[in-house]
Order: sequence, then C-alpha cells, then structure tokens
Amino acid sequence: MILWIASYPKSGNTWVRSLICSYYYTNDGVFTDDTLLKNIGQFPEKKYFEKFNYNILVPGDTTKFWLKAQESINEDKKLRFFKTHNFLGKINNVQFTNEENTLGAIYILRDPRNVITSVKNHFEMTYEESLEFMLNERKFTYDYFKKNDYGDFQFLSSWEKNYQTWINNKMFPTLVIKYEDLINNTYDEFKKIINFIDNLIKKKNEFDKKKALNALSSTNFLNLKKIENTKGFSESLYSKKKNKKIPFFHLGPENNWENKLEKDFKVTVNEVFKKNLKELHYF
Repeated sequence: MILWIASYPKSGNTWVRSLICSYYYTNDGVFTDDTLLKNIGQFPEKKYFEKFNYNILVPGDTTKFWLKAQESINEDKKLRFFKTHNFLGKINNVQFTNEENTLGAIYILRDPRNVITSVKNHFEMTYEESLEFMLNERKFTYDYFKKNDYGDFQFLSSWEKNYQTWINNKMFPTLVIKYEDLINNTYDEFKKIINFIDNLIKKKNEFDKKKALNALSSTNFLNLKKIENTKGFSESLYSKKKNKKIPFFHLGPENNWENKLEKDFKVTVNEVFKKNLKELHYF
C-alpha cells in the first residue's frame, strides 16, 4: 500500500521526506546525502507507465493509467512511501488514487505568500508570474528538458485546489502538517508524523527519541544546504537561462514574504488569498 507525502511544490516536501528517510531507512537516524531520498519515489513518474500504451506527445495521457500503475506497484503488498505534488482529483474521469491503493497521506501546507517567493527562485519567474502559476487551476508540470515527452506529467492544479483536495478527502487518513509548525516546533511535529505512520502500519515499537534527534540535527536547513554545496542535490533544476543548476536550498526558514514582497504586491497577495489565509489560520 502507498503512503503519500503530498504537497504543493516548494512547501517542505523534501524536508519531510529527508526526516522520514533518516528515521526509517538508517540505523542511526543520520542523513548523509540525498541518495537516501531514493527510498521515497515520485508518482506520477514515467517509469511507472512503461508497460502501458499511452501517447507521450499528449499531456495527461498517462492519467488513464494512474490507478493501474498503482495497482502494479502494490502487487507485492509492501508499504511504500511516495512523494507527489499531484492534486487529489479526477482528470479524464480518472481519480488520482483510491482507498484500495492508498494507506494514508501526509500533506504539507505552507503559507502561500512564502510559496510565491520559493516558486519564483525555483522556476526562475517574476513574483507576478509565480502568483499566476499558483492560481492556474489547469497547471501541470513535466520534465521540460525532454522535448515532446509528457511521460512525467503531474497535474498540480492551483495552490488552493491542490491543498483542498488533499486535506478534505474522505478516502483515507490524512495528517496535515504546516511547514511553519515544523520550523517552530520541529521535534513535536516530527514525532506526530512518526506516530501517524506507525499507527497506520501497526508498528508497535516505541518512538525512538535518539534516532529522531539525529534525524532532526542532520536534516536542518544549514546541513542540507551544506550537503548540496559539497555533494550536489538531485532534485535541483537546471536553469533555463544559465548552464548551471539552481540551488534547491535557497532561503529556507529565512524566506519571509514580509521582507521580500513589495508593498503593493503584498496587498494584492493578501487579497487574493484572503479566504484561504483565514481558513488556514495564517491571518
């Protein structure tokens, strides 16, 4: 069965996966480099559709095999974590996942005003383009370096639709974690994540505090940034404008929209997300 680590892009998914991998896939809880993240694959991803007949030239043609691919993954009845930025809805009348294939999900939320600044850096956009990106209900991503190949198609929808489809779903248990809470109260939030996972998989071992503390210290932002600077980081994107990779770990906890956005743009963003900010208690 699949346990999703879901989020809108640039919301803390990589950090949560680093913590989970450190805790469940090492003996001591120490995160040494990003090869550890290979224990949590991504879905949708082209390799999971290789045995299905779809048209790589058509964006979203893989969606009709979402469930069949997951059924194939689940044939051995083992637990698998998967990262996804996909929204939890239907395309072409096909649901992204269902209760037969999914054990549960962890959804990471982040203040949209800070998502904007991270999206801007990651995708090399202006603030206005980043906002448009986040409001686009038809937004999807793929590997843009593969010409005419949509095998890695992922349907994000808008930031609002993305989080709403996940946190309001009734199909399976979903733990909602706020990125800001994870920063301000890291140990307790991480323990909440581990307890949620252990309860789902019916693991009876007690929470390993020493291992958890090692995971927390080795995956703090400065250490992850150091790992990227010295060893590289596989999830960083190549620049469309320069022949080099864009740093994946950019500002982290220092990313504060109040210090980054112009006054007029702050007013615009607060008005655009007003309902969501109140609903999620960011106001």
